[in-house]
Amino acid sequence: QVQLVESGGGSVQAGGSLRLSCVASGYTYNSRYMGWFRQAPGKEREGVAAISTGDTSKYYADSVKGRFTISQDNAKNTVYLQMNSLKPEDTAMYYCAASISPAGWNLWSHNYNYWGQGTQVTVSS
Repeated sequence: QVQLVESGGGSVQAGGSLRLSCVASGYTYNSRYMGWFRQAPGKEREGVAAISTGDTSKYYADSVKGRFTISQDNAKNTVYLQMNSLKPEDTAMYYCAASISPAGWNLWSHNYNYWGQGTQVTVSS
């Protein structure tokens, strides 16, 4: 089992920045990808970014490319999502997830096995 705990959400104005953190614990050794997803009210869950725990390759949704950066600190078992130039449409609950699948790069939620509880991000115009 893997436990994931997110933090760092909050309310910001458009153009602002936030950094989300996700601390992983438990049996993390077989996690091939760590990802960030988001879900706005009335919308489907959307993959935002993923990172390979092996070679640190990074993958992003088109909607956040150039604005968001995913990174990891293996010593701290922590994955980060740096979010810059935030827009009102980025408002959502953000979830950290871990995948044991080799297909975790494609940001499909069904490839992810473990999920955190989420942290709310609200961007006002």
